[in-house]
Amino acid sequence: MTRDELTAVLEKKGMLEIIELIEDAEKGHLEELELAPSLGLLRDDELNKAVLAYLEEQGVTIIYVNEDDE
Repeated sequence: MTRDELTAVLEKKGMLEIIELIEDAEKGHLEELELAPSLGLLRDDELNKAVLAYLEEQGVTIIYVNEDDE
């Protein structure tokens, strides 16, 4: 999914915070993102994978935290 496709879907779903994450990543302001494996970033699995893949392409390191430690 391209950036334009991602942002269009996110805008349609009202997920403006995720668009901000993408923009921060593109500007180099987001280096790492910590996520719980069972939660991910978004509830939509396909969209979640696409957003995380795009963030990784922008150089963001995705860190999966141990949920038992939280």
